Amino acid sequence: MNEKILVLDFGGQYNQLIARRVREQNVYAEIRPYNKISCEYIKINAYKGIIFTGGPNSVYDEKSPHFDPEILSLGIPVLGICYGAQLMAFLAGGKVSSAFDKSEYGNTILNVEKSPLFENIPKESRCFMSHTDYVSEVPEDFDVIATTKNCPVAAFSSSVKKLYGVQFHPEVTHTEYGRTIIRNFLYNICHCSGDWKMDDFIEKTVTKYKKELAGKKVLLALSGGVDSSVAAALLYKAVGDNLNCVFVDHGLLRKNEGDFVENTFKDRFGMKLIRVNAEERFLGKLKGVTEPEQKRKIIGKEFISVFEEEAKKLGKIDILAQGTIYPDIIESGKDDSAVIKSHHNVGGLPDVIDFESIAEPINDLFKDEVRQVGLKLGLPNELVYRQPFPGPGLAVRIIGEITEEKLNILKEADAIFREEIDRCQQKTDTNQYFAVLTNTCSVGVKGDARAYGYVVALRAVTTDDFMTAEWTRIPYEVLEKTSSRITGEIKEITRVVYDITSKPPATVEWE
Repeated sequence: MNEKILVLDFGGQYNQLIARRVREQNVYAEIRPYNKISCEYIKINAYKGIIFTGGPNSVYDEKSPHFDPEILSLGIPVLGICYGAQLMAFLAGGKVSSAFDKSEYGNTILNVEKSPLFENIPKESRCFMSHTDYVSEVPEDFDVIATTKNCPVAAFSSSVKKLYGVQFHPEVTHTEYGRTIIRNFLYNICHCSGDWKMDDFIEKTVTKYKKELAGKKVLLALSGGVDSSVAAALLYKAVGDNLNCVFVDHGLLRKNEGDFVENTFKDRFGMKLIRVNAEERFLGKLKGVTEPEQKRKIIGKEFISVFEEEAKKLGKIDILAQGTIYPDIIESGKDDSAVIKSHHNVGGLPDVIDFESIAEPINDLFKDEVRQVGLKLGLPNELVYRQPFPGPGLAVRIIGEITEEKLNILKEADAIFREEIDRCQQKTDTNQYFAVLTNTCSVGVKGDARAYGYVVALRAVTTDDFMTAEWTRIPYEVLEKTSSRITGEIKEITRVVYDITSKPPATVEWE
């Protein structure tokens, strides 16, 4: 059993990032909602440490998320971050006040005192603050270990009780020594050994499924995305030809993508792969539909129907496998989170397929960890580092109704954009880039004649976590070449625009 750190989620927007920062230090972290876990559960699971996340609430609000104060007396080291620090102070008998005109947002100079939490950190450095409340009085037997110009208690601790609170966010890249602070908590305070490694994960997972699935027939829906691909590679290593992969090609993939998926897994790796060409069927279901969330639901439902039909042809299935990853589980399990876009990685399981249980070999991993596993399993770089692609495919990159004509136009425009990006070194600086076919038309001139055609928007973002993203500063000459090719090679397009909106306020995808 690996050592574990509990990330206790109080509604913070960076909860997944905290867990990822812990795992970067070779320590396993799992996220649990504050209202779905007890002190008894925490004791039984023998966590090496606990991290309280941030959150949007005020601790003195009766409706704000609180926790059993006993958690501070378990003898398990605790690190509170932002709201988590305020909650720790509140539970331990300190005082939290409104900052009024002294609230801080953004980069701030942090001054630290000597502490195991701040080992190898200079006296003065940059940190990222985002708060309207602050700890105005630390609890009895706690010490102030950091300050900023406007925050008299930027960090506090009780080294005897192994309780630490920081008002700033060490998990974000804007905090200069944030990773060092998290590492210090894990190794100096929790005394972790760092036994969470990808090689060990692969070996343990393959061994587990060799034993559990011996002689069983396994079915996996393979999309060709990195998640389902890595799940397929892991299971193939464990069960071999007992793995049956079904690739539902809904026709909404990028240009030549269906052939790439088939060639990679069927021809290159020798897996059992059934490809279902269902473009006409999906387009029929989407006819006249313009609302993006409705598109997603129709595609998700139809995908399940096609998958069910193919599964029935295979006879009895013992195990249904999925490429579910950890963020899918976290996001789908939240009670109070707002629906930004529906996910179809979790839920909607086929009801009519007769299977004993579900195998989710990568459901403990974040996306970057999934990629690490894929490389170690020998999957090609071009597959492991494929750009994120929405499950509904190009359906959410065509604004308005989806038609075969629009689909073909977008496939060509998107292919040109990706070709031009791939020809320059800029691709190393952007993490996702694609074209969007808008529902706007524009007057143009082609061959000395008036033309009236579609407007295509180009989108490229740079990010390290996809929770926030900056629009990529693509060189003008690349944009110029892309625009010239798109309008010159695709007669239905008369205008190309470039999206310069970051996330937030926008999302990466347009729909």
